[in-house]
Amino acid sequence: MKKVIISQLLSSIAMLQNAVNNCPDELWDNEEHENKYWHIVYHALYFTDLYLSPSMDRFKSWDKARNEYQFLGPVPWPPHYTPKIEQSYSRAELNEYIEKIKAESVSRIDQDDLNANSGFDWLPFNRMELHLYSIRHLQHHTGQLVERLKDNGVSGTRWVVAVNRDAV
Repeated sequence: MKKVIISQLLSSIAMLQNAVNNCPDELWDNEEHENKYWHIVYHALYFTDLYLSPSMDRFKSWDKARNEYQFLGPVPWPPHYTPKIEQSYSRAELNEYIEKIKAESVSRIDQDDLNANSGFDWLPFNRMELHLYSIRHLQHHTGQLVERLKDNGVSGTRWVVAVNRDAV
């Protein structure tokens, strides 16, 4: 089962990376949408990275992480304010984050006990379901980005069937 999770997670990451690299410069930081393209990418990567960790307490955030940039809207706890998102991440920075997650994902999943609690009190299921949940989340946002690309006349974002863990 871990082999399947790793393959599908790496495939999902590859699809996101493809959407990152296909994004035209004028769309990257465009304010036409409530959430900028790069911000959706960062959100998806942050939570993929987080859910590869055993728990919130043991999560070590990316060294370029900015406080509260992971939220696409108001923070989920009171007083539910909306964080100020003032500085964009570059394509190169987010590709660096992608590479970090790819490099760490195989060993993190290999060491995981899939029957253990998710490690996150807001996700009341085991680690196995957490990985499926995380992949769904990543694909949800990748789909958003691909649709945004298509709406702007950009094609060529390919579907990735499977990625072998040795390809990382």
